[in-house]
Amino acid sequence: MPLTRRDFVLSGGMAFVAAGALGRPALALAHAPTEPRLFVVILRGALDGLAAVVPHGDRSYGAARGDLAMPDKALIRLDPFFAMNAALGSLADLYQQKQLLVLHATATPYRSRSHFDGQDVLDSGAIEAHSLATGWLNRALGALQGGEGIALGPAIPLLLQGPALVTSWSPSVLPGASPDLLARIARLYQDDTLLSRAVRDAETLQADASDAMPLAARPGAARGGQAFEAMMQKAGELLGGDTGLRLGAIELGGWDTHVAQGLDRGRLTNAMQQLSAGLAAFRKALGPVWQKTAVLVVTEFGRTVRGNGTGGSDHGTGTVAFLMGGSVAGGRVIGDWPGLAPRELYQDRDLRPVNDLRAFLKGVLAEHMGLSEPVLDGAVFPGSADVSPLRGLLRA
Repeated sequence: MPLTRRDFVLSGGMAFVAAGALGRPALALAHAPTEPRLFVVILRGALDGLAAVVPHGDRSYGAARGDLAMPDKALIRLDPFFAMNAALGSLADLYQQKQLLVLHATATPYRSRSHFDGQDVLDSGAIEAHSLATGWLNRALGALQGGEGIALGPAIPLLLQGPALVTSWSPSVLPGASPDLLARIARLYQDDTLLSRAVRDAETLQADASDAMPLAARPGAARGGQAFEAMMQKAGELLGGDTGLRLGAIELGGWDTHVAQGLDRGRLTNAMQQLSAGLAAFRKALGPVWQKTAVLVVTEFGRTVRGNGTGGSDHGTGTVAFLMGGSVAGGRVIGDWPGLAPRELYQDRDLRPVNDLRAFLKGVLAEHMGLSEPVLDGAVFPGSADVSPLRGLLRA
C-alpha cells in the first residue's frame, strides 16, 4: 500500500530537517510514481573491494593476497574471472537476475588515504578535499528542478547538503510517554480546558504514530545489524510512496578493518551480511517502484592488497562500486582490470584505480535521472569535463 501524507507525517520517531531557510515546508508532495528514484548507500571506512568481488581468475590473486585470499567455499561465482563474497548473497542474486552491475578497480580522484579527506571528496564530488561545501547529490537534485531528497539517519551527510530541499528521518532513541503517565497528566490538568485538550491531542497523536510506524522501525525493535535493515526498510517505504522524494542516501560504518578482518567469518563478513540484508529489505519495501529505482553503493577508497600482520588490511586505493535496480543492465562486471601482479599494483601496495568513480556516477545521473553532460561537468561534478559518463548502464 502506498504511503499517504498522513502516514508520512505520523511515522513515529521521525525527525524532519529541511536544508535551507526556516519556515520552508519540510515536504512538498508530488504524485509522480513513474519518476525515477536514486538512492545512495555510503560505506564509511573503506570497503575491501578484493574481498567483496574476488578476482579469482587473476593468476596473481592468491600470492598477492596471502592470508586474505578468500576460500572457494565463501564465494559465489559470477563469471570465469570474478566471484561475489557469499556474505553479499542478495547482491549475488541480483547479479544473476541481471539487475546488478559491478565496477571494479575504481576510486575518486583522491589518493592520500585519509578517511576524513577521502569521504569529503566522495561526498562533495570535488577534485580536492574541502574545496566544495555542498554534495554532488544535492546539486543533482537541484538540477532536476522537482522533488526532494532524504537522508536516513541522525544527520544529513555532506553528500546531500546544499540549497536543494532535503529532509531527514531517524527513529527516535527516546521512549514515548507511557499511557499511565499520560493518564496521570490528564487527571492533573482535567480542570484546565487548554492543557487538558493538549493532553488528549498528545494521546491521539502517539496512538496514531504507533499504528503508522512499521514494527521494525519502532524504538527498541532493532539493535546492531538489524537497525540498518530497519532503516533500509523505511527508506524503501518512503521512496516508494507518494512522498515526492526522488533522491536519498544512508551511511553505513564498520568497514575500517585494520585488525581481524576475517575471511568467511569475522568483522568484514558481518558488515557484508548487514549490507546484504538491508538492500534486500529496501528492494522489498519499494515494491513495484524498484523498476524505477537505481541504488548506488560506494565507499571512499579500498584497502591494501596484502594483509598487515594483524589479520587486517590498511587504507588502500582501488575498490568496488555497485549499481542495482529493476532497469539496470546488470549481470556484468564492467571497467578495465589492472591486474594484481607486483608491477601492476599502485605504489606497490594497492589495487590500481583504473576506473574513475565519477564516470560511473555521471552515467547513472545521465541515463537514469536525465541530466545532461554540461550540467554534470559544470554543476554536479565541477572541473570534470575530461571524465565522460559511462554508458549502457541501464536497459533501453
